[in-house]
Amino acid sequence: MTALHPAPSVDASDLVVDPDRWPHVATVPRSRVRAAAARAVVATAVRRLPLRLRWPDGTETGAGGTTDPVLRLVRPDDFHARLGARGLIGFGESYMAGDWEADDLTGVLTVLAAHASTLVPPRLQRLRRVAVPRRAQGDANTRDGSRSNISHHYDLSNELFAVFLDPTMSYSAALFKSGTESLAEAQRRKVARVLDLAGVGAGTRLLEIGTGWGELALQAASRDADVTTITLSHEQADLARRRLHAAGHADRTQVLLQDYRDTDGSYDAIASVEMIEAVGAEHWDEYFATLARLLAPGGRVGLQAITMPHDRMLASLDTDTWVLNYIFPGGAIPSKETIAERTAAAGLQVTSTLSMRADYAETLRRWRERFEARAEVVAELGFDAVFRRMWSFYLAYSEAGFRSGYLDVVQYGLEKPADDTGGGR
Repeated sequence: MTALHPAPSVDASDLVVDPDRWPHVATVPRSRVRAAAARAVVATAVRRLPLRLRWPDGTETGAGGTTDPVLRLVRPDDFHARLGARGLIGFGESYMAGDWEADDLTGVLTVLAAHASTLVPPRLQRLRRVAVPRRAQGDANTRDGSRSNISHHYDLSNELFAVFLDPTMSYSAALFKSGTESLAEAQRRKVARVLDLAGVGAGTRLLEIGTGWGELALQAASRDADVTTITLSHEQADLARRRLHAAGHADRTQVLLQDYRDTDGSYDAIASVEMIEAVGAEHWDEYFATLARLLAPGGRVGLQAITMPHDRMLASLDTDTWVLNYIFPGGAIPSKETIAERTAAAGLQVTSTLSMRADYAETLRRWRERFEARAEVVAELGFDAVFRRMWSFYLAYSEAGFRSGYLDVVQYGLEKPADDTGGGR
């Protein structure tokens, strides 16, 4: 585990929570039965975790030693009440509210992620369908729904993301050659490898699904490729266009505000970096079918995707989560097995894979360190203390997923057989 600087937390007594903006954070659930059940589950769990639970009076419980991370309870009753009422959603909300603290937030969350499947005793897991909030019914990723979900996160403001991203404005796992190089160097290496997987060179007709802020389109245009890049984020599209124009690539590129399902044409190559997670599980087949439809025979795809274990993916598909509520509404992370099945069904062949799990953990570490070091800048942009705690939790939570092995991120090389003439042109 890597200890970071303590989060720039607002003291719980000074934390002002806007009930209109943060209704579940402002209101503590009141169910003695659920709170008591949560207290019992927590007490049982910490007895076997390499973690220490420190109470307001200074006493400690848990199996952790002196070098293991410490979760400090500030308001134990509120902590257990939120956990009992809303499960892991309540756990995140309790951090946003200041009910608990941790000098090594990533360390605490890494321990919990590593033991995610056994935190709740087996006899209580049978009550999962009753106790765990269910994901809202309905198709969250219709065309209108997708636009709304993407805007929720990516249209917060370009200035916010510039606070913690490197100059390439890349918001995905970097690929490091050494621990001493800059994040920008590692991000450029990642993008170059994706383009290599897709076979992008002079004259290549490239489609990018998920523009980000334009770095991949910039590198592809520098290779003299003809680039069409699509996004649903107005903020990203605006900055990407400006960057491409400033670099003199406006004539080789077009940035379209467009759903991938509404894209037509034929392309020699497709690149898509960490966009599949926003598609929604109900549309994974459609996503890969679209890749196959738009790709010319013999064409190649450079795909970068976050993955999770197949059994955990199946268990989480209909479960509401803290991330869905606060960070990425409508999102879903596939398993490697699912990607293999869906690519094969679409007629695409997997030609190579590269796991970048450790690289993503390091990427997230650097993002959170920068975000927290510039907390005053985030406040000046109009983001309140609850938002800043939420964002620190999100970055640490994500890093913990990769450090624990609960999550992975993989670069895939895909290819459409040269004799496949279906749907390409």
